[in-house]
Amino acid sequence: MERVMPAPHILDGRSLAQDLLEQIQEEVSRLREQQGRVPRMVNIMMGEAPGACAYARSQKRVAQQAGIQYDLLMLPREAGQEELEACIRRLNDDPSVNGVMIHKPFPEHIDYQGAANCLDVRKDLEGINVANIGKMLLGETRLIPCTPAAVMEHLKFTGQPLRGKEAVIVGASHIVGKPLSLLLLKEMATVTVCHIATSEAGHLPDHVGRADILIVAAGRPGLIKGEWVRDGAVVIDVGINKVGENIVGDVEFETAKERASFITPVPGGVGPVTVMMLMRNGLEAFKLQTQG
Repeated sequence: MERVMPAPHILDGRSLAQDLLEQIQEEVSRLREQQGRVPRMVNIMMGEAPGACAYARSQKRVAQQAGIQYDLLMLPREAGQEELEACIRRLNDDPSVNGVMIHKPFPEHIDYQGAANCLDVRKDLEGINVANIGKMLLGETRLIPCTPAAVMEHLKFTGQPLRGKEAVIVGASHIVGKPLSLLLLKEMATVTVCHIATSEAGHLPDHVGRADILIVAAGRPGLIKGEWVRDGAVVIDVGINKVGENIVGDVEFETAKERASFITPVPGGVGPVTVMMLMRNGLEAFKLQTQG
């Protein structure tokens, strides 16, 4: 099916997510016919923060559309590390469960990475277990963190080759910036990762201005000025920030879109595709456990 973009260079994440949903639905249907079952994922949530609950409901709605079983397992916010890890181990040992995630935000007394490292590497829906991160370094993992995977889907959508391109990532987080650097290196892009010290040294505009591919995941509204963007650059804005009553990204969109060849809006860009990457990881986890 030929994709039709709503504007000459706006990357419509909702349209891309719909295409991905249809692909996932087809694959789930084949699994149901071949094996008589579908993937089952479990989301562990500690406490009932309104925003987190709304996001979990959104995930469940998408899973139902895809034909994937989605269960929400609630633990008290005051539950301790041992209780959380015991819960994870029970799900690891349950053959009916194919994927597990630990929902954010989580209480301050919880060692999130420690809990993530208890996950069965084949059931790690968000690709955050240290073993899966290590496999990503070697280019071997099939369970990729969802937001970086969503960024790569947007880049694939543009049809532009990444080999030899100058890719600049603004934001060096463990869940977005660092995994993205590995995924882009695998595609033979030349990768620069900028962080707070880059900005402190006054070098951020220079790096941004060299980027053929600019990915921003810093969590600071309007951090990247539109006039910094190189003519013809592909701009992927991962930031989601509330400013007054509006949701905005990390890039000055209105100015940047006049210079970029492709650019994601906020909202409606990376977010919808990220949820689809969670569903795709659910499929991959199922296949790892049933097909090897």
